[in-house]
Parts: sequence; structure tokens; C-alpha cells
Amino acid sequence: MAALDTLVTVFGGSGFVGRHVVRALAKRDYRIRVAVRRPELAGHLQPLGRVGQIHAVQANLRHPGSIKAAMRDASVVINLVGILTESGAQKFNAVQAGGAGAIAQAAAEIGARMVHVSAIGADPDAASGYSRTKAAGEQNVLAAVPSASILRPSLVFGPEDSLTNRFASLARMAPVMPVFGADTKMQPVFVGDVAEAVADAADGKTKPGAVYELGGPEVMTMREIVELVLKTIERERMILPVPMGIAKLQSHILQFAPGDFKLTPDQVAMLGIDNVVSNAAKAAGLTLEGLGIAPESMEAIIPQYLWRFRATGQFAHNGSN
Repeated sequence: MAALDTLVTVFGGSGFVGRHVVRALAKRDYRIRVAVRRPELAGHLQPLGRVGQIHAVQANLRHPGSIKAAMRDASVVINLVGILTESGAQKFNAVQAGGAGAIAQAAAEIGARMVHVSAIGADPDAASGYSRTKAAGEQNVLAAVPSASILRPSLVFGPEDSLTNRFASLARMAPVMPVFGADTKMQPVFVGDVAEAVADAADGKTKPGAVYELGGPEVMTMREIVELVLKTIERERMILPVPMGIAKLQSHILQFAPGDFKLTPDQVAMLGIDNVVSNAAKAAGLTLEGLGIAPESMEAIIPQYLWRFRATGQFAHNGSN
């Protein structure tokens, strides 16, 4: 447990992974300052801790002064900022490479412990801009803070995710489930396990300067993930694997689609590459298991939040009248 006077600043703490990280840190008695672009939209985080334990402040990655102000007196700095698609001024390079570097530079100036969340697949030579800028972000962080902890999760799932909920929502309306990258291998990791790993890194339990790869207990193809979602919500649908060549063509149109139907060329490029924990990370113990965390399976977790997509509801099979 951290002392209550230990302050950690979390950049990107209001997002999907962020709220679980904030909860994990609060349970360990940290004081938490959540740095976000719009603090008024981070009020949902305050009930995750005790009165006064969690506080949101404004920060903009393009303004170094706001970054420094957000981490004033902090002992630990955590960067969770990332985007899946580009929009307006939110560009991969600016957010995931430049932004990560700016945060790490400010952390180095105050001597704070640095924890940076990246992604499996980060590669300077990757076909996707997302993966290239994730790699650049890691490089920028380690250049500024060589002792930083880098955590690379695989596909993250959980109650508020945009993956399993997206498939389940589509299955309610569509008789056919198109699957892009159907044979691509993933190692889905529960968001709660990722949050515990981040909290462990904040505690100083990770190896300085090491890159950890976080995956769940099972390697699954995208097709198998969709099949599990359909089984969970008790809906039979035809699964239609979409060849990558066709997916690339469709993405040039679907990148302008709204909500769940959006698919960008960059996302298609990522779907062509397996996203699993490497043998090197396993051998070095740079995994969830290496941190003493037993990862939860997707099959064990998703029924807890996808039941609402069942036609029969949550309690149809509990035997009650």
C-alpha cells in the first residue's frame, strides 16, 4: 500500500483503461491527480476513491506548461494517452509519440517514476501509423527516463470496451457478422489485470527500463472471439470472414462511417498482424504472470457484462420462477 501523501498523476485517466487504473491506484491508497483535456467530464472517477482522494485537472499535451503543472509534486507519472483513429488535431504522431515524449520529459525534470502504457505490436517498421507511433512513443519515453516501465497490452476487453460490446450490439441487428482479420491471433487481456499491472509498476515492482507484454491466458483468432461473444449472448449468426484485400478496399469508405461501422485503412493494417505475447517476454518473465498476476479469461469475464444483449435477459437460466 502507498502512503496517502504519495501523489500519482495519471494522463488519460478518464478513458476505458484509465478508470480501472484509477480504481486500482485508489485501492492502494495513492492520491490521484487525473490529467485530462476536459476535467468536467472526469467526475465519474471521484466515487472510485475516498473523498478528496481523486482530483481531475486540465492538461493539454501540446502545452508543456499544463503538463508540468499537472505533475507538480507527483512521485509517479502514468501515461495512458492513446487514440485508435485520427480525428481533427488528434493525430497519431502528436498524441502517441510527441505527447508521450513531452510527458516523460516533464517527469524526468522532477525525478518521478514513469509508467508508460503502449501496445503489443509497437514497431517502428509497422504498416500501421498507430503501431509506428506507439514504438516512437516508447523510444521517446525511454530516452527521457531510461528507468521507465513500459507495459504493452494485447487486445484489452472489459465492461466498457469497444470490441466485445461492439460485436454484441451488431449481433442484435445483423443476421450476418462480417469479421475482418478472422484468422489473426490475439491474446485478449482483461482490463482489470492491466490495471493491476500498472499499479504494480507504480509501486516499483517492475524492472527499470523493461518492456512488459500483457496478454490473457488464451490465444484466440478474431473469428473465435466473435464466436465466443455470440455464444455468450445466445444468438446464432452467420460469420462471414472478409478477405484482407476486400477489407482494405472497404476501409476507404468505412473510415467515414459513424460509430460501430467505422473501419479505417490503418485498423485493417493492424488486423493483418498477430497480437500476442512474444516468447522472449515469456522467457524473461516480463508478463502478467511474471508480476504474480493470474490473468482472467475472456470466457470467464464477458458474461458478467454482455448478458444485456441476450434476447432472454440475465436470469433466464438460473432456475428461478
